[in-house]
Amino acid sequence: MGHRSGFVNILGNPNVGKSTIMNALVGEKLSIITAKAQTTRHRIMGIVNGEDFQIVYSDTPGILKPQYKLQETMMEFVKTALTDADTILYVTDVHEKNAYEGGYIERIKSSGIPVIIAINKVDLTNQHDLELIVESWHKQFPSSPVIPLSALKKFNLETLLNAILMKLPEGPPYFPKDQLTDKYERFFASEIIREKILIHYQKEIPYSVEIEIESFHDEKAIINIRAVIHVARDSQKGIIIGHKGTMLKRVGMEARKDMESFFGKKVFLELYVKVTKDWRDKPLTLKRFGYQ
Repeated sequence: MGHRSGFVNILGNPNVGKSTIMNALVGEKLSIITAKAQTTRHRIMGIVNGEDFQIVYSDTPGILKPQYKLQETMMEFVKTALTDADTILYVTDVHEKNAYEGGYIERIKSSGIPVIIAINKVDLTNQHDLELIVESWHKQFPSSPVIPLSALKKFNLETLLNAILMKLPEGPPYFPKDQLTDKYERFFASEIIREKILIHYQKEIPYSVEIEIESFHDEKAIINIRAVIHVARDSQKGIIIGHKGTMLKRVGMEARKDMESFFGKKVFLELYVKVTKDWRDKPLTLKRFGYQ
């Protein structure tokens, strides 16, 4: 058997654990994870290498009905992932109701691309209910492996990896064997800040925010980062900053600590808040932020 390599695109509805699964398979935290829907906005690649294989995972935004142009561009990432995959890893979980009803399931079926079904969060159900869920997915995808797992508990990930390897076509690696992702350091810095905002703010605030890294200077002993938090309305600026700046300081402190762990060196982080009116519906602004 020769060298195997291929693109495994991870699809599914919001909050089923796609990012947790990719991070577990890659062994690094590349995608941010929170309990909120729409946490993932971009398509993020994670590359796993072995002596005789290379798997290029691609985490995608959760499938949703777009309400503004930002979400439209997020769904474009999903559409692309339906066309350039060697294998589709479709993630569901034990709580989803009628998960296989909808246009994207039919698109996946008609794509002709090999599919693996991953049923996540099996630690939150019982054996009887799990068997019914597995059976229902087997009916939808009779020729596809259906693999129960818990990404959080690291349960059955090896079974999933083996199923993925079986689906990979033979071929040379697409990326250098020491490459981990297609994203740059600036991207991960911005995502770490956005994760803290998703954690600490409620309602519409996290979905109205975009992070722009204005400067990223990697020096010998420290990384100096200046970041702008863009909000869509004037009223949101005060909420992000908080009373006497307490909320912004908290976000900055926690983000800096995570950056130091991620980059492996000291970080000096400056945060500013700027109102960029209705940025989620402006094509030129979305393009500037990397969504087109």
